Amino acid sequence: MSVQQQIQALREELNQHNYNYYVLDNPTISDFEFDTKLKQLQDLEAQYPEFFDENSPTQRVGGAITKNFETIPHEFRMYSLDNSYSKEDLLDWENRCQKILGDVPLEFTCELKYDGASISILYENGKLKRAVTRGDGFQGDDVTNNVKTIKSVPIQLKGDFPTKFEIRGEIILPFAGFEKMNQELIEIGETPYSNPRNTASGSLKLQDSAEVAKRPLDCLLYTLVGNNLPIQTHYEGLEKARTFGFKVPMQSKLAKNIQEVFEFIDYWDKNRHNLPYETDGVVVKVNQIQYQEELGYTAKSPRWAIAYKFKAEQVSTILESISYQVGRTGAITPVANLQPVQLAGTIVKRASLHNADQIAKLDIRVGDTVFVEKGGEIIPKIIGVSLDHRSHNSVPTKYIDTCPECQTALVRTEGEAQHYCPNFYGCPPQIIGRIQHFITRKAMDIDGLGGETVALLFNNGLVQNYADLYELKKEQIIPLERMAEKSAENLINGIEKSKQIPFERVLYALGIRYVGETVAKKLAKHYENVDAISKASMMELILVDEIGEKIAQSVVQFFENPINQEIIGRLKSVGLQFEINKKNSTLVSSKLGGKTFVVSGVFQTFSRDDLKKAIEDNGGKVGSSISSKTDFVVAGDNMGPAKLDKANQLKIPIITEFDFSKMIQNE
Repeated sequence: MSVQQQIQALREELNQHNYNYYVLDNPTISDFEFDTKLKQLQDLEAQYPEFFDENSPTQRVGGAITKNFETIPHEFRMYSLDNSYSKEDLLDWENRCQKILGDVPLEFTCELKYDGASISILYENGKLKRAVTRGDGFQGDDVTNNVKTIKSVPIQLKGDFPTKFEIRGEIILPFAGFEKMNQELIEIGETPYSNPRNTASGSLKLQDSAEVAKRPLDCLLYTLVGNNLPIQTHYEGLEKARTFGFKVPMQSKLAKNIQEVFEFIDYWDKNRHNLPYETDGVVVKVNQIQYQEELGYTAKSPRWAIAYKFKAEQVSTILESISYQVGRTGAITPVANLQPVQLAGTIVKRASLHNADQIAKLDIRVGDTVFVEKGGEIIPKIIGVSLDHRSHNSVPTKYIDTCPECQTALVRTEGEAQHYCPNFYGCPPQIIGRIQHFITRKAMDIDGLGGETVALLFNNGLVQNYADLYELKKEQIIPLERMAEKSAENLINGIEKSKQIPFERVLYALGIRYVGETVAKKLAKHYENVDAISKASMMELILVDEIGEKIAQSVVQFFENPINQEIIGRLKSVGLQFEINKKNSTLVSSKLGGKTFVVSGVFQTFSRDDLKKAIEDNGGKVGSSISSKTDFVVAGDNMGPAKLDKANQLKIPIITEFDFSKMIQNE
């Protein structure tokens, strides 16, 4: 056997032992024997560096240093899940699915919802290519070197795997490993970690992968993602992933109906505390991939999946005081300052009180013993008061009537729950908040500039609005606290680079009330430049797809304001993108201009995403559901019966993918 063959044989043997130990929990050799073989491989690789392989088992010990984690766009967006808190919520979700799909038999895959750090791992030709955090769903941080140190993540696949695909899951820290880490910290007099989830998430961003390798992290995987994957159902995907070498939890269950889903939930609600890691609920997914594609997505979540959250843990503590925060839109949020208490693995000191109505409804008073839970086990909230413990000299809470920051009289619009500070251009938290929104990753994504630095710049009189950022000089920044020449230079370079950000993100960055990412994209695509938007009447705006009266009114008010007009003028003059860049447009033709298409079924020559892209590239619009505004339905095999019925009722033409191809080819 040649040296190269010896090295390859050792790698394959060690990969199999890693799989047996960390995935199957069934080791077939002792730790000593494993370490001996690993040392043998390390010696051979050191002696023959020409046979180096970044995916060798020896590379799992880490050692790579990552100073800055590169931001990587997700090829397939990582959506968040809608939450439900009752079986009635799940029945409503099932009914919504059936309404879209028609009366078809639905199966569901039930999985435990793991409380960890979301990860997407790309494999090409069976080798681990890249691992990226969830980030904002559109892009995340490249943490490949750190993920490779996690023993349950295969670096070389086995079996009949696709050439290229992504697999998604959660990086977790099992209770036993977490407790061991904390015990070691306590023994050396250090502060222990607060909870497994945050520790797992923080581990992924350690600069030294050798340090990550020392942590007993695990990776539980739950979905395959890619084009033309050889699976018909989600559950089949889980089973295939196991054969490729992935650690897919065996607790997953195929439910033939919603009643079996309820049985799964009831079982794990009682037995989840016996698991070796944290779980806070159950994820229910429509099992059939075809139906998942039919159901599609909202702006934030898949319609075909939902999370059922177990009842939140609840504790009681003392409400010590109430403070009031001012958001970037001027909205006032009352905050309960609590006597610190342990809740769901973290120390809670503050909780949201929402608004004046909520305080009045619960009759919450300073000094009360209050009941606190985590809404969805994420954000603490007060859900009640113990009147038995209330002091006899307690006084009702009087909600503030002036802004705590600028002392302007608060206003409350009829029909709205929150009070607002109307001093939009003079209230410091609003000014700072708008600039902080402007620089965020989804907006202008300015490297070298964070929220604390924005506050520093404002408090030192260097910025009063986001246009001022583009007039900053390095010499003004260097004298500031925590600033040096290099950081000042990075900040200025980041601001300059932001001038290339496309129009729809600039529009979102402006911080127009009710104009989120999706609405900004709709407006940018419809009007193509900011001048056209600024001149649009309220009625014209309402006619734009998905723009309602509230949004339209907010847009009109924003552009009517002379201060906003002056700021936009300054931003234009420094070179920000205030129109759609036709050079970067994927528009091939306008043959389908003014036409709306709905796509349904399984296709032979297109993937559904390719078909939708072809519609948009030729000037058409893709609708999510059939209505009187639909011009054509492009139907493939197994078209959803509900869509078929609706199309026939409304007499909307149903065409094949081949008819569609002719439409975009013909002159």
